[in-house]
Parts: sequence; structure tokens; C-alpha cells
Amino acid sequence: MRIDDFRVFEGRNIFAHRKCIKMSVDLEGYSEIPTKDINGFNEKLLTIMPDLRQHRCGINEEHGFEKRLREGTYLAHVCEHIILAMQNDLGIDVSYGKAREIKEDKYYIVYEYLYKNTALEIGKIAVNMINSLIKGINYKLEEDVTKLKDILKAEQVGPSTLSIISEAKRRGIPVTRIGNNSVFQLGYGKYSKIIEATISCNTSAAAVDIACNKMLTKEMLRNQCLPVAEGGEVKSLEELSDLTAEIGYPIVLKPCFGNQGKGVFVNIKNKTEAVKAYKILAQKFDSIILEKCITGKDFRVCVVNGKVVAAAERIPPYVVGDGIKSIIQLIEDVNRDSMRGEGHEKPLTKIKIDDELKACILKSDYKLDSILPKNKKLLIRENGNLSTGGTAVDCTDLICKENINICERAADTIGLDICGIDICCKDISESILKTGGAIIEINAAPGIRMHQYPCVGKKRNVARAIINMLFYRSRSIPIVSVTGTNGKTTTTRLIAHILGKSGYKVGMTVTGGIYIDNKCICKGDTTGYYSAKTILSNKNVDAAVLETARGGIIKKGLAYDLADVAVITNITEDHLGIDGINTMEDLAYVKALVGEAVKKNGYVVLNADDLVSSTIINRLKGSIIMFSKYKNNTILRDNIDRGGYGIYIDDQIMYFERQGVVVPIVKMQDIRISLEGKLIYNIENAMAACGAAIGLNIAYSVIKDGLKSFYGDASFNPGRFNIYNLNGINVVLDYGHNIEGYKAVIKGAKKLNYKRLVGIIGIPGDRTDTSVEKIGRIAGRNFDYIYVKEDKDRRGRKPGEIASILRRGIMKTDFDLKKIETILDEKAALERAIDAGKQGDLIIIFFEKMNPLVELISEKLKDGNKRIGNIAMV
Repeated sequence: MRIDDFRVFEGRNIFAHRKCIKMSVDLEGYSEIPTKDINGFNEKLLTIMPDLRQHRCGINEEHGFEKRLREGTYLAHVCEHIILAMQNDLGIDVSYGKAREIKEDKYYIVYEYLYKNTALEIGKIAVNMINSLIKGINYKLEEDVTKLKDILKAEQVGPSTLSIISEAKRRGIPVTRIGNNSVFQLGYGKYSKIIEATISCNTSAAAVDIACNKMLTKEMLRNQCLPVAEGGEVKSLEELSDLTAEIGYPIVLKPCFGNQGKGVFVNIKNKTEAVKAYKILAQKFDSIILEKCITGKDFRVCVVNGKVVAAAERIPPYVVGDGIKSIIQLIEDVNRDSMRGEGHEKPLTKIKIDDELKACILKSDYKLDSILPKNKKLLIRENGNLSTGGTAVDCTDLICKENINICERAADTIGLDICGIDICCKDISESILKTGGAIIEINAAPGIRMHQYPCVGKKRNVARAIINMLFYRSRSIPIVSVTGTNGKTTTTRLIAHILGKSGYKVGMTVTGGIYIDNKCICKGDTTGYYSAKTILSNKNVDAAVLETARGGIIKKGLAYDLADVAVITNITEDHLGIDGINTMEDLAYVKALVGEAVKKNGYVVLNADDLVSSTIINRLKGSIIMFSKYKNNTILRDNIDRGGYGIYIDDQIMYFERQGVVVPIVKMQDIRISLEGKLIYNIENAMAACGAAIGLNIAYSVIKDGLKSFYGDASFNPGRFNIYNLNGINVVLDYGHNIEGYKAVIKGAKKLNYKRLVGIIGIPGDRTDTSVEKIGRIAGRNFDYIYVKEDKDRRGRKPGEIASILRRGIMKTDFDLKKIETILDEKAALERAIDAGKQGDLIIIFFEKMNPLVELISEKLKDGNKRIGNIAMV
């Protein structure tokens, strides 16, 4: 078995509505050989991975996969199960996978993942394991597992971050990971928020710096009459001695700029211990703080948005002797707890052996190899930080009002929106002002796992408080996703125009570029995953309208989680034979994903006149808004009768209907892009846009205004039936690049005034020969004169190949061969058509690149570009 390719889907995709990886493999002659016929394969596999025996597999019964192995199953299927099992063994909760044949020996294996790098490596390991089993070589999985744990550790999300993003998802707030660290975007556009663990986009950088400086923190708290431990900074043993003499033992030594309890020595009782601790710290830290040791318990109080939301007592790690094992063995036993991990990935952290731990047990006259007497409890650290092995007991209901007030004042003093306040006192239920307790330090980016997952006591949903703070106004921006074969770009632009009229600052992706509030920030074909991400991450955007093309869906899936409105303009023949999409059914399956990925209270706008679109109705989510050119269209009426929405044309007026209420929207002649109703396909696009606007609850008057004020020229709708007048010769630039596009443009053009209809035709090279020839036939039946050109991007074709097939199609219509010219460069072809043109000619060029053509027309215009009004073209 050989891996040919990986494709990573970070969002909903054509395989599943979850994160998946598609691994393409070559079975290298084993596609028809079941594993039961490979000597020793099944037995060795189950020995290496006994957990596979528990897989139920597709037959959904206990030991189903093992049964399939015995009966005879194939390598791709086995590989899928190995990948899922290995992720599960690492504690990653995934279950979806499938294997499908592409052609002889070529398969793809799709499997769910949570952590990309780990999952990619597991795919490689699974293939290596299978190849070893085929060759009869013993496979050492242990080495791979060790490697995988390191990869997973580097990209795994810790419990604090996981709690926040899980709470966001629970509320329907989309979550996007940025990079490979713990930085996430919650929500989209204007209302999106960035978090890094418990640092939010609202957290003051100055406040974080203050909190990181323990001396500065103490000074600011003391200035507000808040209780802090007596002490100061020491830079030498002499200063250590002087300050100790002043405040007396016991003392605490710790780094001025430290975190997670690292380097903290508490309860130092004499000069010998103090000097030893200082020397250890001085090797690692330049700035050291000496404080009076406050007697009492260690408490962590969490403050979010100025309010105490949780409190916990932190218990230092300890071991209990059995009279047999050494202290280090007892620590190893504690670390075997499945709740403990290496870092922050689990509720508790493993206890690490370091100088501080050794110094702590030495105070009790023990060493690591000492045998601890039976039932003897030994503290092995003097601080209870979870990051150094401590545990937590919830005491949120115990903290008294005065201590709550002290903590909230402290957070306000430092200026942190999220912080953890460490307090040492005898009893958190009594005021620390009375019991002699003190604030030890204030932590920016506090871990919240001790509150979310306390060892004892009630769980406290700190993540909920953080999400409440971040999204106290709005959680999302409206998202409209537009797909289909033809009309996507015009419909997208028209929807964006209507939303702009309604006061939104719209982010839009279309074939021509990425737009923010009508300003193009990137030109090109921007209808895929990354272009949509650009819009969704832009803080200026408060509404997103995304043209979502077939290619982007197949290659990367959807960039967003769920849309408010999905629009499917139509599904007609295009791009067949590409990316495994060979039939109209395949194409409809891909387009349907956009209609599936809508919110429960969302809408799908669908073309009732398009028969293929009607085949996917059962897959769509949300409420359906049907549009049709005909009031009595059966599919439209059925949808209305079921309580759905309908938009249709009746007596030259566009109407909206639902539950017996009929609302006139606009006269057809007032829809600018229709050229007084002549461009029927733009009437359809206008209805689709109207449906999307209704789904977003836009006022009818605004919709009408939008439809009346959106022109079909290069400023509003570039590249879509843009008309230029060159002193009696009219030129139409259109991006039509498939069969239905050609038909629609030509049908509209024939309703205009002209003496001769001239076509400059071409089609992308990745279309099938049959489709290219059909375009030639359409041209031959409709044009009076034809120029055949080619795109510069031939998409794998040889020079002149597409032109030759187009000519073959034209000739099958008995077209006059004297009226055909082949000029492969489209700009040269247009220039020739204009120069050879006659008064009254209407020239249509189906272009690849618009700008060079516009420049050519501008050069030839004597009085500049002119917008063609409806009357002038009648």
C-alpha cells in the first residue's frame, strides 16, 4: 500500500459534517485480496492492536470488525479502522471513517480527526503497519506511539482552552483555530473574539505585564489598602540576610517573574534553608522576592469581568507510605492516575522530580529513595499549583462577602478582565483582614481546570462566565452562502448590494475578488475556502455574502460552520469529469452541502424551475424559499402549501407569498440588471437575491430599492453582460463559460436591437470534449459571425485543441465557414471583431480575463465608456 496524497478538511465537507482527512492510497495489486488470504495478517494485526476486536464495524454488532476480518475484508477498510483505533488509544474521541474505491487499486480513506498533525502521522503509521504485516515483518508499534504522544502534546488543546471553546460551540458560536497553538477565533466578523487560553482579546497587555511582575503587583495592591505579604526584592545573600532579620522567619522565596508555582520555596524556617533556596533560584532567575510566610491554606479565586465566579482550595501534592515502596515509587504510582497528564492537557498534572521537590522532602529528613512508613503522609511540594501536581477542592460557596469584595477590588486594581487571585489564609469563609491572610499574587491567563474539574466539590463553569463576557451583545453576523452552476456571482453581488442598502458593512467573495464594504482588497477567483476565511476573520464585516464554488467545496470543504441563508441558483452541466464529479447526480451532491449547512432557524433558497435542484430537497436543512418564473409551478406551490415561502413572477411583477399572504416586491421592468425583463436569467438571479434578503428579514422596501438600484454595468456587476457602445457597435462582455451560460446570454441578447449578432467564443480547457462541442453547436445556431478564441490558461489542453473542437461543433450546424475566424488570443479577437464590425453589430465575447478587454474598449472609445440604459437597447 502506498499513500498518494492527503487532503485535510477543517470544516464541513462532502464526506461529513465534521473535520476529516482524505488519504488517497494505491493498494499496489492488493485491491482484490482479502486480509484472510494474506498469511498471518489478521492474527498479527489483532495481536498488535487488540482494541480492534471491540470495533463494531458496519454490521453494527459486537466484535463486528473481527468478524469481517475472519470472513475476508480488504486493506483500505482495515487501514480506516487502524487509524480510528490509534486515535482512540490516544484519548481522541473520533468514530467516523470510510474507504471507497476510485478505480483499480486506487482508493481513498476518509477519517475523522481532532488534531491534524497527529492524524496525518497516524495515517502514515497505519500504512507502514499494513505493509509490514503483508511482508511478515514484526511491527514495533510502541516506538510510533511514543512519537505520536510527542506530536499530540505539541498540538493538543489544554483543559482551560477546551472548556471555553466547548462552551462556545454549545451556544452555536463557531470556533476557528489560528495556527497550531492555543489561539482561537470565536464567532465571525465584527463580533468575533480572539482567545489564547484565558487571555482574551479584551485583556489589557499592560495589566498582563503588571501581573507578571510580582513586586509591581504588590505595590499596586498595597496602594489600594489591600492585604499583601510583607517583603521585598533581594539581589544578594547580604540583602537576603538583612530583610529576613527585619521581617523574621518563616519566609517565602520566589522569582519576581514566574508562573505556575515554578521556583516557589515556602515555609523556609532558618538561614540554612534560605541560603540553599536562594542559590537554587539565583541559578535560574535574576530577580527574587522574599516575603513573610503567611500561615494558612492556599486558595485560588477566579474573577471574570470584575466578578468572583469560582474559588478553590489548592492541596499540595503528597504521597502516603505503605512501608514497602520508596518515595519516588509512590510518586510514580500517583502519576499513573489517568486524570494526570504531562502538561495542561488533562485535569491534573503529573508530579515532576526537580530540586524544589527534593528540597521539600529533605525538610522532613527524607530522600527520593527513602522508604516511607506505612500510612505516613508526606507533602512533596509546599505549593498547591495544579501545574506542579496539586489538586483542588471547590469552595465557591464558602468564600465570604468581604473576601469577594477584596478579590474584585484587586482585579480592578490590576485591570485584568480574567484573573486568578492567590490567597493564603486559615479560612476563606472569614475575612482575611481579620484572620491575617493576604493576597499572595495575581495571575493573568489563569488555569480554570481546577474550577471546571475539581477533585472534590461542585464543578464551576468559569468558561460560561468568560463567554458571557465576550458575547454580551451579539454572537454572530449574518452569513449567506451562494452556490449553483450559473448566476452565483450576480446573485452574490446583488445580495451584498441589498444588505448594504440595509445598513450592513458587507464582506463579499466572488469570482472577481474579495470585497469589504464595496472595496476590493484582493482580485482574482476568490470563491474558495481561504477567501471566505478572509471575510469571516475581518473585524469590519457585519454581514458576509460568500460565493461558494464547486471546486472550493471539493478541495477544502466549507470555511464557515453554518450559514443563515444558503442559495442554490441552479444545477446544470458543468465541470463534469473533474475531481471525481462525473454525473449530474455527483454535482448535485456537492452543491447540496451548502444547503445542508444552515442553522436550524435558517433558510435555503432554491430554484423551483430547475429539475436537478428539486432532487436534493430532502437533504436540505432549515426552511425552504422557492423561486420560479411561474406562479403555478408545481414544486413552488407544493412548498407554499406546506407552509414554506414562494417568490414568483406574475403579470410582470415579482411577488412573495407565504400562508396566504401575497406581497408585491418589484416590477420586472424596474429590475435594472434585467434590461426591462429581457435578461430572464437575471430575473432568476433577482428572485434568488430577494429570497436571501427575506430569509435575513430585510424590509421589502429595502429589497425593492436594492433591485432597482443595482445596474448591470462594470461598476456594479463586472463581467456579467456589461454593454459598451462604440459608435454604433455594441459590445457585451460576459463570463459565460458553460452550456447553460451560453444559452442564457444568447437568449437575452436576441431580445435586443441589432443587425448582426457576432460571437467571440471560447471555453475553459477542463471541460469535456462533448461539452465543448455543444458550445460550438450553440454558437453555430445563433451567431451571424463567429470568432473562435482560447483561454490563456489551457488547463492541460494543447494550443488550438479547444478551438478545433469548437469549430467541429460549429460545422455540425451547417454554419457558413466563410464567417468563422480563429484568433486564439481573446484580446486580438475582440479587436478584430470591432475593427471589422458594422453599424448595428452586437458583439458578445465570452471572456477569460476582463481587464485587458476593458482597456481595449477604452482605447477605442472616442467619448469614454457609456452606461447603456434600457431604452437605448430596445
